[in-house]
Amino acid sequence: MTSLTVTMKGQVTLKRELLQHLGIKPGERVEFDKMPDGELRVKAARPAGSIDSFIGRHAGKQKTPLTIEEMNEIAASGWAGG
Repeated sequence: MTSLTVTMKGQVTLKRELLQHLGIKPGERVEFDKMPDGELRVKAARPAGSIDSFIGRHAGKQKTPLTIEEMNEIAASGWAGG
């Protein structure tokens, strides 16, 4: 088990080996889930969609245009909140 020291600001730094285990690269985000008994679950934040898949539909790569409902679903699925 790895232990980390909490700074005066209440911050911790995850060690490189832990970040590599999670597949997290610089600039990416980490999510924490509060679990019972004071435990945390840590995981890499992965967006559900991508801006490239959205733009691709409008760049002539797809023959059918998106409906308003499809656009709203794509926006809600995560790429806009990244």
